Formats: sequence, structure tokens, C-alpha cells
Amino acid sequence: MKDAFKQAFPEISILLDEPLMNYTFTKTGGPADVLAFPKNTAETKALVDYCRENDIPWLVLGNASNLIVRDGGIRGLVIMLSQLTKVSVEDTIVEAQAGAKLIDTTYAALKENLAGFEFASGIPGSIGGAVFMNAGAYDGEIKDVFASCDILFADGTIKTLNHDEMNFSYRHSSVQDLGAIILTARFQLKKGNHEMIKARMDELTALRQSKQPLEYPSCGSVFKRPVGHFTGKLIQDAGLQGMKWGGAQISEKHAGFIVNIDNATATDYVELIAYIQKTIKEKFDVALETEVRIIGEE
Repeated sequence: MKDAFKQAFPEISILLDEPLMNYTFTKTGGPADVLAFPKNTAETKALVDYCRENDIPWLVLGNASNLIVRDGGIRGLVIMLSQLTKVSVEDTIVEAQAGAKLIDTTYAALKENLAGFEFASGIPGSIGGAVFMNAGAYDGEIKDVFASCDILFADGTIKTLNHDEMNFSYRHSSVQDLGAIILTARFQLKKGNHEMIKARMDELTALRQSKQPLEYPSCGSVFKRPVGHFTGKLIQDAGLQGMKWGGAQISEKHAGFIVNIDNATATDYVELIAYIQKTIKEKFDVALETEVRIIGEE
């Protein structure tokens, strides 16, 4: 199966048994049987069609920022859209391919004096991942600026979904339930003042740098915010902040983050997450739900 991919797609960069720790923000994760880097929509569709015709499992990774890949890795095909990075602006609409970095897209909006995307200027994710999970920060979410997106279904069809069809909610969109790939997304912004937009982006970037442990590999915010509580405070009040589990540690800078301080494994992360959930439930009767996606085999 592995060699067949290289023969079938000589024009696509394909790696076999590639450790995904080389791509995840946690610097953990086992190998992908096949890792492909399509350069455009046509190549992405061709890969999905091939998997469907040959009964091969597949999944898509953005830039793997809010993600943990287990140490056993991923069977079948992993598609990375990191080469689909085109961003364009027409009037007040910003269009970005799924692999474009969210931060880069916010700066493309700034260049055209477009306001509304400032909240995302410090989120280290891809456009596809951000839309997929309705990413947000500092009182803003993707749903606030989203206009439409083109998605590729497992049966090979491509469809455009509008805002209402996305059924956005906290860290959720309908794409999570469709088993589809986001190819391109469009955002409706509004004309603004360049200096005011830049000042807000600079303010939020500085705030993020001061509060988050950016000096270590991490998966970003680990847990969703429970209703009526702040996750970081719950973890602090439970006496867990700074706790180490293998090479992973609950950040001493922000208790809502788990950082890789000493060659942590994905198992270290997963076990520490489970321990935090168990402790918070026992102490405060609050169920912490993960925001980070955990995929792959043990």
C-alpha cells in the first residue's frame, strides 16, 4: 500500500513511515504510514478518491497546533495541507486556502485596512483547523467573521457551505460531523483604520506572549472552558500547576497549558490530561472536556 502511493502520485511529495512528532506543536506523535503534501485542490481530491477506491483510511492535518497524535501513529494516509497557503483579498472579503496560517491571514487583512480579524492575530493554527473548530480568543471567534467555505467530502464531491450551514458553536462546526476537508474559506470583514487595527493586533499579541508559555512546545489550550468556571483557576486551586508527568508539565505560566519540557511522549500528555480531568471532577465536580484533538493509535 505504501509504495503504491508513491507510484500512483509521483507529482506529490509523499513520505513513508514519517514520525508526526516532526510536525506537531507538542513535538510528540508516532509515524504516519503515508504522509502526503498536495499542492492544490485537484491533488487533494485525487488522494481522497484513491483512498475511497482502495478502501484506505485517511485524515487531514492542518499545521497540527491544537492536536495530540498518539505514540502509535496513524494508519493509512495523512494529508497535510501545508502547501495550500494562498490568501487573497477582494473588497472586504478575505479568501484563504486551508493550509494558510491564521496569523498570516490576519496580516493580509491588516494590509488592506480590514477590521474584524484582530482577535485571531495570535492564534497559531491554519485556516482549515480554525474554521473546523471555530477557533477563538479574546472575545472573538471564527463564526464572527466567517462567510463561506468550500469543503471536499469523502465521496469526492465539493460543496460550498454558508455561515448558517456551519452550525457554529463553542469550538465546533458542522464540518467535524461531516468527515470532510475544508479547502478554502472566506471571511467578511469591514473597512477600518490601519493604525487602530494594528494597535489592537499588537496588544493581543503582547497579551498572549505575556500569559502563555510560548517558550515550550505545547498543544495550546488543552481544555474547553467549563460553564461558570475558568479552567486555569480550577487546576491551580487543585494544586496541580507545575506538576510533571514524564516529560510533560502543567505550565507554571498558564495552568491551562501542558508543555513539553523534557522529550515528552504523547502518552505523557494523554495520561496527564486524564489525571487532571479525574482530579478536577473529584475536587470540584466539574467535568473538563478537551479542546485539543487526540488522534492516532496507542
